[in-house]
Amino acid sequence: MNKPSGDLSDALARKGSFVQTLRAVAWSFFGVRRSREYEQDVQKLNPVHVIVAGVMAAAAFVLGLVLLIRWVVGSGVAAG
Repeated sequence: MNKPSGDLSDALARKGSFVQTLRAVAWSFFGVRRSREYEQDVQKLNPVHVIVAGVMAAAAFVLGLVLLIRWVVGSGVAAG
């Protein structure tokens, strides 16, 4: 079995918390992030946490849209 490259194992050993990762992913959904803060995130955050947080945020976003649409359609506002 191949040993992971130094860059990958270094990235996976980062100590950024999952809460920091969620915050970074939330800001990325809005598309507003200072380049300095982005660079800090790149240095601190674990890539696995970023992927998990991104999938969770995308699922929550889709679920929120589905619930909003069901509420609007169910309330009769869309029948206009």
